[in-house]
This record gives sequence, structure tokens and C-alpha cells, in this order.
Amino acid sequence: MKIIVISPAHPLRGGIAALSERLAIALQDEGHTVEIYSFALQYPGFLFPGKTQYSDDPPPSDLVIHTRINSINPFNWWVVGRALADAQPDLVIVRYWLPFMGPCLGSILRVMRWFSKKKIHVTALTDNIIPHEKRIGDQQFSRYFIGGCDDFLVMSRAVGEEIGQFTNKPVRFAPHPVYDSYGATTDTIVAKKFLNLPENSKFALFFGFIRPYKGLDLLITALAQTTDIHLIIAGECYESWDQYEVLIAQLQVKDRVHLFTDFIPNEAVTYYFSAADLVVQPYKTATQSGISQMAYHFEKPMLVSNVGGLPEIVTDGISGYVVPPEPTAIAMAMNDFFDNNRSKTMIEGVKQEKKRFGWATFVQQLLAR
Repeated sequence: MKIIVISPAHPLRGGIAALSERLAIALQDEGHTVEIYSFALQYPGFLFPGKTQYSDDPPPSDLVIHTRINSINPFNWWVVGRALADAQPDLVIVRYWLPFMGPCLGSILRVMRWFSKKKIHVTALTDNIIPHEKRIGDQQFSRYFIGGCDDFLVMSRAVGEEIGQFTNKPVRFAPHPVYDSYGATTDTIVAKKFLNLPENSKFALFFGFIRPYKGLDLLITALAQTTDIHLIIAGECYESWDQYEVLIAQLQVKDRVHLFTDFIPNEAVTYYFSAADLVVQPYKTATQSGISQMAYHFEKPMLVSNVGGLPEIVTDGISGYVVPPEPTAIAMAMNDFFDNNRSKTMIEGVKQEKKRFGWATFVQQLLAR
């Protein structure tokens, strides 16, 4: 088929872009022709909480990426919709992760349908319908977007249930596939030297953008209930860091917290996961998470909260721990992992569980209609 993917992509950075680029490669591997329509303007600067929306990584050499969409310019939506109609794809896969994008993406899809000479099937690969941090207009924007789609693929059953509140159109489920585009695992000692970490310490890893719903405060509080575990915090902070600085000082854990709060480039990801023994996601709310699938790629056991779709990804006692989003429960699980030397057994569990998250299965579900 001729497939167009509407999604952030290079030079934009982040998990949405990374997954869509990897998806395009998987579709090409199946023999399809794929082009990505990305954003020339994704967010106005004043709405973006990080330092920059753009990556310094080189562009993928084997993908066609059109940087065309302006999220706030209705005239642009008309132009892009006409371009998609003229391209006459067999299938459009559109990423949806934030209601802010509803007017833009919903309008592009409608313009495309008005001018297309044939019926173009639209599948929404839906990360979120109702966001973690709710705003006025979320319901209306998502409803408008949903009206432009034929069916949906979700990576968390909770998101499928949310879609069901808006429509009875078909919804399929496939878990988030493994992120396998970050290179091979690095030797642990080499990784620790690269990051200037103490070689003989035990490490938990919090990785990814820091936002209120991700529960870093719970993890720091839990760390104070352990004695010799160190914590790597790796990722750009999308809120004020001051509250975490105060908490670290109050709990007297500064000597066990190692901060890397700039954006982590792709080529450096391996060092953080390779240095860690346990990947911790203490989220207060969640749908799915790409961090879990990065942990699967590097074959690291996980500790996740029992919220949203996270328990669908990690099997308690096999590939890691599933606990309430509460400091004492998090601390007890971390202590159990290190005090009882669970690493070897759980790594074997991760290797077995990893087989559930292959790209071939994901693509099969995505293309099923």
C-alpha cells in the first residue's frame, strides 16, 4: 500500500517522533511505500515547557519526511489536506496524543476527504484521548478529531475505553512495541565511567521528561526509605525543578541522587540504561509508556505503578514489580530487588516477556480492518 503517517518526526524530538519513525521503517520492511507528514510548527514557543523542540541527531537516511504542518494556522491545514488528497494514499495513519492537536489534525483529515478522488482509510494511532494534565476544550477537540477517523489502534486498553465514550467506531489494541533503535547494551562498568558514577553502587533509573504526573517526588521520597540504593534521574524537567531540589535536601539523599536533567540524545541512551539495575516508573497516572519498552530493549527489570496500561506491560514478579503509586510500596519493592538479588531471575523474565512486543505483531494489528 501507499501509506502516509501524520506525526511529529525529525527534526522534532521525543518519544512520539521516535516511535513514528520506527513504525515507518517497520511498514517499509513489510513492502509498503511510506511517507511522513510532520510539523513545521508543532507548538508555539510559549506553550512548550522544555528548552527546545528540536533534536541535534542526524535525520534518518531511509525515510521520506515532509515538514509541512502548522498546528495553529487554519490556512495551512487546508493546504496540507489538499496535498494529502493529491497524494492519493491507500491509508493514512495519524498520531493523536494531545487534544491541542484536535482542530489541526481533524481539519486536515476532513479537507483531505473532501478533495480526494477515492476513499482514503484513516486509522488513528492513539496515545491519549484525555490527557494527564486536563485543560478546557479537551473533550470538544478530541471529539472533533475522532470524527475524522475510521478506526483506532490503542496501546493501552484504558485509552480504548476513553475512545468508547465518544464513538462506537472500531478500536483495536496492540501493546507498545519494543524501542529497538537506541543501539546495543553497553558494558555496565563502561557506562558508569561514561556517566561518572560510582562503579560499585546499586542504581535505579528514572528516565524521560519530568512532569508532575510521573511521580518523581514519590520516588525521591521512597529513596529515603532505602539505605544504599542510588538514583539516576535522566531527562529534561518540564516543570519547576525547585520542588525536587528542596525534597532531595530535606530527605538528605543528595549524595545518592545523580542528576542528568538535559535532554538525552539518542546515542547516549544506552549508557543510562546500561548503568542501571532497575528502571522505575512511579507514575501517578498513565496510559502506555515508551520507557518500559526501552527497558525491554536493554533487558532491564522494571518497577511500575499499577495505573493505566503499565500493568499490561510489566508482569509482577516476572519482569519486575507492579505497586501502588505510594513511596513505601516503591521503597519495599526496590529493597526486595536489591536485598534478595532478584536481578538475574528478573532479567530472564524480561527476556521472555519481551517476545510479546514485536514489531511484526504491532504492524499486523495496525493494518487490520
